[in-house]
Amino acid sequence: MIYIFDMAIDEDKLASLLDKAVTDLGASVSAVLLIGDELGLYKALAGERLSPAELAGRTATTERYVREWLANQAAGGYVEYDPPSDTYYLNDEQAACLADPNGPVDLPGAYKVVQDLFEVRARAIENFRTGNGMEWGDHDPCLFEGTERFFRAGYHANLVSSWLPALDGIVKKLETGARVADVGCGHGASTILMAQAFPDSQFVGIDYHDESIKTACERAAAAGVTNASFEVADATSYQGDDYDLIAFFDCLHDMADPSGAARRARQALKPDGTCMLVEPIAGDSVADNLNPVGRVYYGASTLVCVPVSLARQGPALGAQAGEQRLRKLMVDDGGFRQFRRAAETPFNMIFEARP
Repeated sequence: MIYIFDMAIDEDKLASLLDKAVTDLGASVSAVLLIGDELGLYKALAGERLSPAELAGRTATTERYVREWLANQAAGGYVEYDPPSDTYYLNDEQAACLADPNGPVDLPGAYKVVQDLFEVRARAIENFRTGNGMEWGDHDPCLFEGTERFFRAGYHANLVSSWLPALDGIVKKLETGARVADVGCGHGASTILMAQAFPDSQFVGIDYHDESIKTACERAAAAGVTNASFEVADATSYQGDDYDLIAFFDCLHDMADPSGAARRARQALKPDGTCMLVEPIAGDSVADNLNPVGRVYYGASTLVCVPVSLARQGPALGAQAGEQRLRKLMVDDGGFRQFRRAAETPFNMIFEARP
């Protein structure tokens, strides 16, 4: 026990706190060094063992900077180091998450989101003091890119293979020809993925952010997708009332009027239609979410999700809304009669709501 200003300080607890702080400081500094993604350093390391000089030569970068970057990445466990040969490489798992855009997790995409959080720091201080919000479109474009990349990896790994099959009868409808709305589609990653998997169905991506819709159209054209279209519209006012499936991917909790969005989805579905709700995984209490994933989501929610909703005087559900609040929103507010958790991953809960 040590004493500071007559306060008894538990040395073990102090050491534990400082260990956490040093880990966080290292992570914060290293977040900036995910520029290795933009410079092509991770891709060059995938499948090969390279010295700093060799990696610099492969990527048209400077050896002295690359050498320091590699040491940082190896210390953090993002890159492997072989002392006898003084070379660096990515193991299979690192390569899948750092150098493969179709891997199970796109870590550089997640760090793009973190980049935006530092960009909005001054605005966040003002919002804390005033209670004001911040529109999605007011964020740095790196947020839009990072959000697309991070969530696209999860959709690529799960959407067609497990999430849609977990919904009652949906795959059969999609195979024979269904009409689908992807509300809050952003850059259209989920829309395009479904359209590619089910060419006999028609998909419409809907988002109130016009720049995201422009990007979604470009993405669809580049992918050669002809059975998907995109429109700028609010989640409570889009057109159509004959959808077989309406999906919300990681967006309902951000909205100014999530109850209105649920009611509009109920109205726009066919009598035997289905609403798929994909939300960040969360328990129903704060105590349930005091874990590493909850920490990430609470942080992003503080600086993105809550202010986006408050910008339009919304209820600010936050990214950790939990199943019971979502059930109330969809059933009590939205008018759906059936609601169940159909699937989940370490990052998401997938719900099925039926009229």
